[in-house]
Amino acid sequence: MVLVSCALFAVNGTVAKLALRGGFDAPQLTTLRVTGAFAGLLMLSLALRPHARRLRVERRELPLLVVYGLAGFYFVPMLYFVAISRLPVGIGLLFEYSAPLLVALWARFGQRQRVRPRLWVGLVASLIGLAGVAEIWGDVHLDGVGVAAGFAAAVLLAVFYLLGARGVQARDSLSLSCWAFGVAALAGLVIRPWWHFPTEVLGRTSGGVPVWLLCAYVIVFGSIVPYLLIIGAFRHLPPTSVGMIGMAEPVIASTVAWLALGEALSISQLAGGMLVLLGVVLAETARTGKPAAEPTLLSAPDLVTATTARDDGGRSS
Repeated sequence: MVLVSCALFAVNGTVAKLALRGGFDAPQLTTLRVTGAFAGLLMLSLALRPHARRLRVERRELPLLVVYGLAGFYFVPMLYFVAISRLPVGIGLLFEYSAPLLVALWARFGQRQRVRPRLWVGLVASLIGLAGVAEIWGDVHLDGVGVAAGFAAAVLLAVFYLLGARGVQARDSLSLSCWAFGVAALAGLVIRPWWHFPTEVLGRTSGGVPVWLLCAYVIVFGSIVPYLLIIGAFRHLPPTSVGMIGMAEPVIASTVAWLALGEALSISQLAGGMLVLLGVVLAETARTGKPAAEPTLLSAPDLVTATTARDDGGRSS
């Protein structure tokens, strides 16, 4: 499930970049994406009667849904769109996908889990790899805003992983995705109101493809399907494993962007990217024990239930 979602997300990077080139800005494309995904998931939920009953939301669930929707479903993709509009798709994703490293660090310091020394080796390897991606020893060509957006997306993606593992304990994947996209759609309505939406862009072409078709992919195969898959995967894998497997996305995305957009990376950038992936794998496989105390992420304690049993091998990965 995670690998299929990675492939769909990876293609979505190139598709979204073409849509951005067609005339959208990052907030507009994000608003279109989340609103379309919410409408699609809502119709699907209502069509499936058992799922329609599960759409009911209790007041105590609101904190998790709001934070989860804003962090993982609106600001992560918007910041990612900002990053890839200013950077090659593969590099933008490498910065974003330092998120699994943050999850591993949270397991060590937030959940107080014992770790093997290779956590620190992985951290150093990732930092050196990112330096190689940025080619900091010469004239730095990477856009500063794009890099900042990529790192900000990484922080929020880590929140998405952690809260997703908790959200599936109280809700099925369909209703959780639906309401998270609903929260994101409301945020988009505030940040980029629909009455300012450039509808004329949909009639253009970008890279020889109609922009409306690109947007359809972004909504269906770049949002609805992969989010359902990755949220469903949290029922079978801990967030650290999901994050580690998800590192396949930058590799696939770089290949797709090279084939479709001609975005070739230098040898040092390719080597740096591989070092980042190696560092994340080392960091995420470094934990050895259970946390001393269960942290509280939100003010609703009955929502934030422990997931350490999953993290410690309670489910096969």
